[in-house]
Amino acid sequence: MIGAYLLLFITTQLAKYVNKLPLGFCFSYPASQNAIDHGILKTWTKGFDIDGVEGEDAAAQLKDVLAGRDLPLELVALVNDTTGAMVASAYKDADTIIGAIFGTGCNAAYVENVGSIPKLKTTLPSDTPMAINCEYGAFDNADRVLPRTKYDISIDKDSPRPGEQAFEKMSAGLYLGEIVRLIALDLYESCLLFAGQDAAKLREPYKLDAGFLSGLENDPLETSQPRLEECLNIKVTLDETRVARRLAEVIATKGARLCSCGVAAICRMKGVTSGHVAADGTVANKHPAFKQRWAEALGEILDWPEDRQEDPIIITSAEDGSGIGAAVISAMTLYRIHGGNTVGIQG
Repeated sequence: MIGAYLLLFITTQLAKYVNKLPLGFCFSYPASQNAIDHGILKTWTKGFDIDGVEGEDAAAQLKDVLAGRDLPLELVALVNDTTGAMVASAYKDADTIIGAIFGTGCNAAYVENVGSIPKLKTTLPSDTPMAINCEYGAFDNADRVLPRTKYDISIDKDSPRPGEQAFEKMSAGLYLGEIVRLIALDLYESCLLFAGQDAAKLREPYKLDAGFLSGLENDPLETSQPRLEECLNIKVTLDETRVARRLAEVIATKGARLCSCGVAAICRMKGVTSGHVAADGTVANKHPAFKQRWAEALGEILDWPEDRQEDPIIITSAEDGSGIGAAVISAMTLYRIHGGNTVGIQG
């Protein structure tokens, strides 16, 4: 309904005052870009599988739709959500070193000098900064490094894109509840949990989400018990609620610790020892224990002293930073174009 009202406003009111309103397109999927308003989708992630987009310019497709509906909008920039979060935060916080998404997916962006990017063919000075969208949710797709449980393997096998986004499927919010469901189902089928009951709803894929896990872990048992009963349509004892809570804790902790690894890898490569990681995403900003678990793991990887008074690298909230960042980058792009500087904009 909100979208319908917004569309009506754009078509009937905004057109009276502007010719074309600049638009930033936050596109949260791996894309190849050779221009700021261009992006060829490499592969769908986060459970999406839509025909006719992979291998195509997603920005051009949106432009065609805007033109077809005669909307007074001009797409200025296509921006990944991690880059958007980083730029939005850096706009007001000079200590920002990384932009990250810890939500439905898991990914990060940082700034690199173009001279350190061998695959990039450019005439720009070697110290020219460039935002890098890591797309490390696809780390270890070849299954050579990460220890995967049978539940991780099952989630990958039943996903729209088996063999892709291996790291993301083990750590991101979209999959945490499903991992817990598969473990609980295993215990149920072994008569170790919810014995003697028809837990048919426990067999429904993605019945549990990250928000439900957060409630299981942090609400009083007396509150979690009826919520679990309602969700699964069975009777649940307090002891069984405790087991479900422990599963939620273990899997959420696993996710947070894995999420710290991507940031730690960037910090080690760049020699970064302090700064702020601007994080967008529901897991980072809504789960009450995520930041603490993430920081503890990061400290272990980067060998922070145990007697430290404060953490040298911390998460800062970039809630809706991806959208705000897209707006900031669009404004910067227009400023450069109007100033006659198109280096790096068109390719």
